Amino acid sequence: MEKLFENIPLFSAAIAFVCAQLLKPIINTMLGNGWKWRFLITTGGMPSSHSAAAAALTVSVGMASGIDSIEFAICVFIALVIMNDAMNVRYETGKQAELLNKWSEILSQLHENGPFSPTAFKTMIGHSAIQVIAGAVLGLVVGAIFTYLRLYHG
Repeated sequence: MEKLFENIPLFSAAIAFVCAQLLKPIINTMLGNGWKWRFLITTGGMPSSHSAAAAALTVSVGMASGIDSIEFAICVFIALVIMNDAMNVRYETGKQAELLNKWSEILSQLHENGPFSPTAFKTMIGHSAIQVIAGAVLGLVVGAIFTYLRLYHG
């Protein structure tokens, strides 16, 4: 158990993830949308916490194990898959949910006493490219700083 708490890449990723989640309601407020507590625990939004964690893990493993290590290669590949999934698959799923919500509302209005009731699918699931890039940059910075401090000033 003691070794777990000495795992610099693990904590680097966790810190980046938490930082991204903490930034979401702040950025949302700065964009004029008001403070929303749910952004602290939700997926989607600016910056991508998944991208931040993946990037922090990758840079931390690269610094700790070397960029020629198998672990670094695995992290790079998994980080790219996570970021691609956030931008493409999950983002498109959110767009489909928006359309389904609109159709659900229309059907419930057409059939007031019928079997249709409005369904509210979650629409903020994925990320735009800028949200993923912002998360990745945040993760690279957090991962590099945390790993540097722990490895060389630890």
